[in-house]
Amino acid sequence: MKSDKTHQRARQPAHPVHPDHASMTQILDESAMLPIHYRIWALSTGGTLLSGVSMFLLGVTLPLVIPIFALPATSVGLAAAMLMGGTVIGALVGGHLADYFGRKPVMVMDMILLMIAALLAALAPNAAVLIGAELLVGVGIGMDFPVGSSYLAEFMPQRRRGRMMAAAIAVQSIGMLAGAGFALVLLQSAHPGDNTWRWLLAAEALLVLPYLLGRLTLPESVRWCMGRGHNAEAARILERMAPQQTEMLAAMARHLGKKIHHVAKIRPGRHMGIGTLFSPEYRRRTLLVTLPWFFMDVATYGVGLFTTILLGTMRNGGNGGIIGVVGRDLANALDSGKVDIFLLLGSVLSLWAVPWLGRIHMQMIGFGGMALGMGLLYLATGMAGGAAAHLQLILIGFMVFNLFMTAGPNATTFILPTEMYPTQVRAFSAGFAAAIAKIGATISVFMLPVIQSALGVTMVLLLMGTVSLLGLVLTYSFRVQGRGLTLEEHHGPALPQ
Repeated sequence: MKSDKTHQRARQPAHPVHPDHASMTQILDESAMLPIHYRIWALSTGGTLLSGVSMFLLGVTLPLVIPIFALPATSVGLAAAMLMGGTVIGALVGGHLADYFGRKPVMVMDMILLMIAALLAALAPNAAVLIGAELLVGVGIGMDFPVGSSYLAEFMPQRRRGRMMAAAIAVQSIGMLAGAGFALVLLQSAHPGDNTWRWLLAAEALLVLPYLLGRLTLPESVRWCMGRGHNAEAARILERMAPQQTEMLAAMARHLGKKIHHVAKIRPGRHMGIGTLFSPEYRRRTLLVTLPWFFMDVATYGVGLFTTILLGTMRNGGNGGIIGVVGRDLANALDSGKVDIFLLLGSVLSLWAVPWLGRIHMQMIGFGGMALGMGLLYLATGMAGGAAAHLQLILIGFMVFNLFMTAGPNATTFILPTEMYPTQVRAFSAGFAAAIAKIGATISVFMLPVIQSALGVTMVLLLMGTVSLLGLVLTYSFRVQGRGLTLEEHHGPALPQ
């Protein structure tokens, strides 16, 4: 009995919470899944879907653009790096703006930016404009990641939060498959030097439009409103989820007035910003959500963005002959599509595995599987006849990598930052973690063509396997267990580690 009381105290927030605020969050946490929850989920997936689409389409587009704009290897890496580098800027800026101005305004603004950037990329007259447009695409996607994930976490019922967030990041895999579908349709009738690449990039703008229009009708986050003292607005939004409690919610709003809902491991009144992430109370969590995600993105984006090129290089015995040849680009896109199906399968697996096994365990299992996939590819390159003679093993290696990546760290690194920090800095913290990760992605996509050119594809595979193992080790080293807790309970004074 004593241990139960101790556990209950450990789950309480570090500072007293007004009973009306507690009642409001209880409505959120204990709600059944309603139509509004599914609509919020669907419209929060814009960044993840477009991340997958943009990554795949740029990977397919680059071989077509290289001869048209006479791009050297460094410019190929720069075009890809701009997409990733933009997400660094977007994640930091978007998270900060969302904590200050609210989730909804930023979710609308980043979709507007994405539409403009996608059209600019499709109409680019030269390499410089294309590279600049990809930077803006990255900024828009980067803005949406922390804002969309925070918004989703703050609305979902506690029992369904992990599964719904895993489903949100799974949409990234659907985006890659959608990109593969666009590519396969358009490349069927493509010819060297034509404008097929423009239509590939323009497809992104078409996907932005329904997200932009739908988000205009979304409510603001209830938890954000409470965290800013906008309790009347929070009550009005909650009435849409619990109409039978309208009178009680109105009374709560009157009692609360402008009182701020503060639930954190640090005292009320203390400034909350980037310093919060590195305070003694939150430092371990920051290491957990940044370092493994950094190494995951080094591997994921490095392999994912250049899957088409890597497959072509290994298929042709390392001579890189696919560049500029539409027929071979189509064949490699077909193989990439087969491989990317396992992104979706892993994402489906994560819907069951992450809630059942927990965030930390699935993150470690996933990193181990990623290393295994790279090991199979490395093995294929060293076998008799070289990689070109073992295409099936190559495809299996990519499939294993994709399956474990999306079943584990791709989902968990997206979820953990939204749970580890209080509402007032949730989006910024998620944005900071995403920005650190995308720095890894930027380094990877910029350096991978250079490393492949100088040292060969074998060294690329060895590096990707090594960073996957580093992700596993760091997850174990900085693990924080908070399974089954609400967003508020995560900030109790004695959360077990």
